Amino acid sequence: MGALPWGRRLGLLCVVLLCGTPLCCGRPDPRRREALMQLEMIRGIGGSVVLNDKEKLLDEKLHQLKLQDMALPEFPPSMHFFKAKPLIERSPVFSFLQKMPKGAALHVHDFAMVGVEWLVKNITYRENCYVCFTADNSVRFLFSAGQPKPQTHCSTWILLETLRRKMNSTELDNSFIRNLTLFAEDPDEAYPDQDVVWTRFEQAFLVAYGLVTYAPIFKDYLYEGLRQFYMDNIMYVEIRALLPPTYELDGRRNSKDWSMRACQEVLQRFRAQYPDFVGARVIFTVHRGLNLTEAVKAVEEAVTLQRNFPDIMAGFDFVGREDSGRPLWYFREALELPEERGIHLPYFFHAGETDSEGTDVDQNMMDALLLNTSRIGHGFAMTRHPVVKELARKMDVAVEVCPISNQVLKLVSDLRNHPAAVLMAEGHPMVISSDDPALFEASGLSYDFYQAFMGFGGMRSNLATLKQLVVNSLRYSSLSSALKDKATAALLEKWDKFVSETLLM
Repeated sequence: MGALPWGRRLGLLCVVLLCGTPLCCGRPDPRRREALMQLEMIRGIGGSVVLNDKEKLLDEKLHQLKLQDMALPEFPPSMHFFKAKPLIERSPVFSFLQKMPKGAALHVHDFAMVGVEWLVKNITYRENCYVCFTADNSVRFLFSAGQPKPQTHCSTWILLETLRRKMNSTELDNSFIRNLTLFAEDPDEAYPDQDVVWTRFEQAFLVAYGLVTYAPIFKDYLYEGLRQFYMDNIMYVEIRALLPPTYELDGRRNSKDWSMRACQEVLQRFRAQYPDFVGARVIFTVHRGLNLTEAVKAVEEAVTLQRNFPDIMAGFDFVGREDSGRPLWYFREALELPEERGIHLPYFFHAGETDSEGTDVDQNMMDALLLNTSRIGHGFAMTRHPVVKELARKMDVAVEVCPISNQVLKLVSDLRNHPAAVLMAEGHPMVISSDDPALFEASGLSYDFYQAFMGFGGMRSNLATLKQLVVNSLRYSSLSSALKDKATAALLEKWDKFVSETLLM
């Protein structure tokens, strides 16, 4: 399965290009067939990666592991993730991917980084944590020094410490976990369409909001998020963050500057404990339901944050469901402001997270490129737009592919049919990320890497594919060129160690 030497590849291609007889005829030449197959391999992700001898041996081992999973009566990428997860966790391929250095996570949302069990079993047991129950069978949390004021559509606030003395704590905790994730035993029945699943998705963020915006928890949450990604062998993270006001126990509100300073402080503390962690940066986000006046203010805030925090401020993006939000073109006047003022504010736009072809929203990928986006978040609709796809390739704008998110949010059911399978086969600029892993009861990147490696690539994807994807994650990051080079060198050193150690197992 190892990649052929370039001389051998070129020789095979010459057979195709220089042979005097027609390519397609009644007696196909086996050499031409081999050459065409090699040409397809060369074009795909990892096709230009030449594996060394140790990597070739590991690639053969990985191939055998893949064969085992391919032979399963239930193939995990063809199933809903909630049903496939136990199968994935038993897979030797998944164990391999967990140990593999994965570089960077470039598409992760702030309040969906940390496993919800940590939130419930740790945070909700802290002092001064109150809960109320909503009319739509959900919950809200709040930390307060005294009895909080009543909230519309919510029951009276109850101190959780008091409530736990009256109820079965295990049952109560499990109910909180259900409210903080989308998990369902029968996801197709629970979420019959995109409207239902998106409503539930956005509600889960509201449940987490009162916990993670409490100032002391904000810092602890970020630290734990970095730790969970680090434990999945990730060395750098770019976090899409709304930066809502955090609050103190007495109700005082903190500014976005406070949040950015808190991020700096947490990152410094984290790197002191884990020196091989490269770092993290923030992509400031706002909801795409804003009007133009609000968008102008948001872009101006982003410019100010970038000026004040250049080390950790990566850029700007819109979040929220694309199909029900305003298209990028609506915001163009706001998004043109930085350039008009001679300021470079990088953009990392969510675009193409839709299956609504021909709508205004369906033009978001084109408009993202016209606005000089650095990457495209999701890009699920990319294969339906050949001009956009070609332009993105020429501009070297990577697509941030989030397989599990796209499946859970009902853009695709069988991940073998995900449009990214085509992009991978064509060698389109691409990185794999996890979007909102906590809401899907996933973590880090390993689950999404499994779905991409097994589902998108089938038996064609190999160790070279994985190596290219992890290198891509740093190549397409917002780090400076010097830091990219340094981080990539560190990644490849970890990669070589991983290869050597895995061969011995």
